Amino acid sequence: MKPRMLWIAVAAFAASTVMAVAQNGASPVVSATAPEQIATQSHMHGQLNWAKMRLDEIDAALALFESQVGELQGNARAKAESALADMRAQRDVFRDTIKKERAIGEADWTRAKAVLETDWSAFEASVQKFMDAASAQADEQKAAFRVRADAQRRAWQQTIDKLDDAATKVSADSKAEFESAKKRMEADAAAAETKLDKLNSAGTQSWAAFKTALAETRAAFDRANQEAYDAFKSAR
Repeated sequence: MKPRMLWIAVAAFAASTVMAVAQNGASPVVSATAPEQIATQSHMHGQLNWAKMRLDEIDAALALFESQVGELQGNARAKAESALADMRAQRDVFRDTIKKERAIGEADWTRAKAVLETDWSAFEASVQKFMDAASAQADEQKAAFRVRADAQRRAWQQTIDKLDDAATKVSADSKAEFESAKKRMEADAAAAETKLDKLNSAGTQSWAAFKTALAETRAAFDRANQEAYDAFKSAR
């Protein structure tokens, strides 16, 4: 298999990956026997993957910016430190929500997700605040784009590593539907990878262009995540 094909936006059901992050490395035991249990678990795994994708991007951006802030001086550094503090707070909201919301029902998760969406918007504003304070040039902007794109790659790879296990929970009668959803996800993932690779290889780009590309590929992951959840939920 070619390396590029490994970057696949598989929708999910990666409970052990997601919960391991939420629980600082502890691997939970997830049983899936009755169809209704599988449906409930697959819902939560898909929703947690939505949150984990964003948490991975926040962590990647924070690590990069924390390595850069020491180069700043005076008022610029103070503003950058303030932006970093905001990002850490937003990261903590995602981490805490993953910890406590992994076992709740769909209605409660919908409310929690609305809060996370607000914090995600705040994170993007904090990134812009840091960029402005640091007077980030093209190279710094591209580095920020690259680490976040790589975070998306890792998040998707972690889900595909669990796909075979998820497939064992699908009945023979549902295999075709599940495989069809997987193929659609693979196609979406290949298109997303091409988009990010093209932008990464291009010349000078604005941060707005980088941000738009990341948003589009993140949305592709979200769609794939939902499609796989729908296919898995209908399995009997």
